[in-house]
Amino acid sequence: MPVNIFISCAIGSLLGYILVKITKTPPHLKGLVIACSSAANLGNMLMIILPALCEETNSPFGDSSTCSAYGEAYASLSLAAQAIYVWSILYSIMRTSANSIVKETAEILSETSAEPLLVSHSSSEDNIYQVDLPDEGNQRMSTFGKMKQCFMTTIRSKSLKMIFTPATIAAIVGFIVGIVSPFRKALVDDSAPFHVIYSSIDLIGEAGIPSMTLVVGANLLKGLKGSAVKTSLLLGILIIRSILLPVSGIAVVKAAMHFGLVGSYSLYQFTLLLQYAIPPAMNIGTILQMIGTGEAEFSVVMLWNYVVAAFSLTLWTAFYMWLVT
Repeated sequence: MPVNIFISCAIGSLLGYILVKITKTPPHLKGLVIACSSAANLGNMLMIILPALCEETNSPFGDSSTCSAYGEAYASLSLAAQAIYVWSILYSIMRTSANSIVKETAEILSETSAEPLLVSHSSSEDNIYQVDLPDEGNQRMSTFGKMKQCFMTTIRSKSLKMIFTPATIAAIVGFIVGIVSPFRKALVDDSAPFHVIYSSIDLIGEAGIPSMTLVVGANLLKGLKGSAVKTSLLLGILIIRSILLPVSGIAVVKAAMHFGLVGSYSLYQFTLLLQYAIPPAMNIGTILQMIGTGEAEFSVVMLWNYVVAAFSLTLWTAFYMWLVT
């Protein structure tokens, strides 16, 4: 399932990049287009769709209790895998896209600003008689010291800090707690000695979804008054998310089934297919709010994507259920 999510994000990113080139998207919106074309609101939508289908009478996915348990597990795993992708790769792409505007503005200001009337040459004159002497300490540095210096440089690098954001670290910790049995028994089980910690984290996490929705809704008013999203760009994102990605998902999952990489459980196959048809992730709005650019444009894109998803997601859900059963 994490591999399937990565493939869906890679296909969406490629289609988004092609859309950027075709529509000549402004530099500060390139990251937004790629993010909306690749990242999906997997955890929240799957947590709603899968249990609802399992509770239906004559559900094609078998016993309702077993189906709901597996459905919640699939939704949680999808949410964690998607969070790592969004807050690492996509966060870096969107931050780079936003920084391009800052660089362009700085270049324009530097070109228009007047040069100083007097230039000091004291620093260059003082450095005429300076001679670089070999540093014996650096030459005698041991191999362990060089490895330690390289490791500390890597740890302090900005690129690594951008990848390991708090959300990414939280997803990794969640994987560890879920996989390692002693941690799971100490935190997750109802009779666990530290279950209160898990309950508190779960309570705070449930407030994250309405908080992100409020952020997107607050930016929607500004977006409706006037945004830089062209009609061609908006239509392109809708076509990618509603048609191209769901069709590519069928090809990917069918190929995986052909090579024996996917089991015969129909709910699992349905979940893999559904990951390609879900609208963009809400986390993108949170990242844009942190970066400080594209919030209004994202709210407009989200509005139309979820309006269209009310029809497209229903059709794709029905078709996927017929396909796997």
